Amino acid sequence: MPDSLLNGAYRFSVAPMMDYTDRHFRVLMRQVTRRSLLYTEMVVAQALHHSERRERLIGFDPCEHPLALQVGGDDPQLLAEAARMAAERGYDEINLNVGCPSEKVQKGRFGACLMAEPAHVARCVEAMAAAGPLPVTVKHRIGIDDRDSYGELLAFVDALAAAGCARFSVHARKAWLEGLDPKQNRTIPPLRYELVHALKHDRPQLRIELNGGLQDLQTCQQQLQQVDGVMVGRAAYDHPLRWAAVDQELFNDPSRPQASASSVVRGVIPYAERWCSSGGRLWAIARHLVQVVEGVSGARHWRRDLGQAAGERSAGPEVLERAAEQLEERGL
Repeated sequence: MPDSLLNGAYRFSVAPMMDYTDRHFRVLMRQVTRRSLLYTEMVVAQALHHSERRERLIGFDPCEHPLALQVGGDDPQLLAEAARMAAERGYDEINLNVGCPSEKVQKGRFGACLMAEPAHVARCVEAMAAAGPLPVTVKHRIGIDDRDSYGELLAFVDALAAAGCARFSVHARKAWLEGLDPKQNRTIPPLRYELVHALKHDRPQLRIELNGGLQDLQTCQQQLQQVDGVMVGRAAYDHPLRWAAVDQELFNDPSRPQASASSVVRGVIPYAERWCSSGGRLWAIARHLVQVVEGVSGARHWRRDLGQAAGERSAGPEVLERAAEQLEERGL
């Protein structure tokens, strides 16, 4: 499946985030934007090979498309197996994590530390691309530690492009593999958008996506004048309705009205019915929904009431129905 068949969904995407971008949050975001590309949390390729919990790791609802599976690992054979699984399951893309700097990930010899081994990452990409029809993309940093020159970044990208990487999602900060934890690595190393812009300028034939520090739609629109796509992380999770105009303004799609807090909650109800009827607990969904109300009088009470009701073991979709009605009564 060539990258072009994603119909430009990468123009705006929600970054893969551990403990955040699970299947329930992705369904929430689908009420906000139908056109954007969504990502799973990172799944370790070795876990897919051995785990009997495969459905929990990579299961998803059809409403989540277009959807990319992000994997972590350094074994070309296991990564190729993950690429085949992704295609069989109906994912739209498979993405290799070469950006996570956590100590745990480093011990597994994958994530950002692999930027020191471009030839090996290229072998991984080549194996993934040969395993099936899905586009293979890579999320990475602009550099690691003192290996942060533009020449090294360009050589890394060139090696992966030759191996078959369809798109590069570039976090515009380098990563310090020692001395900073993952949270600090998202904020302390300075953003260097100019290096990502230079990549697109010097390799115009490649698809380059910018990640890091993007907080609002206006900034995304500005960046899209110089790159092919923008990827938003924490700002999408913490403020989902901030992005309600993405489809209209970034994809030129006026076909549906902008989402509201009540429309998001109500839109999730059919999914919640399926989830709860299969034995899932409502809280897994509701814990994300508390993010849709902010900056209005009574928001704290609405979140508290939703959390208490959804936290009951017997809670079902009727809790979301009441929550949506409360929002509609207030015009939210």
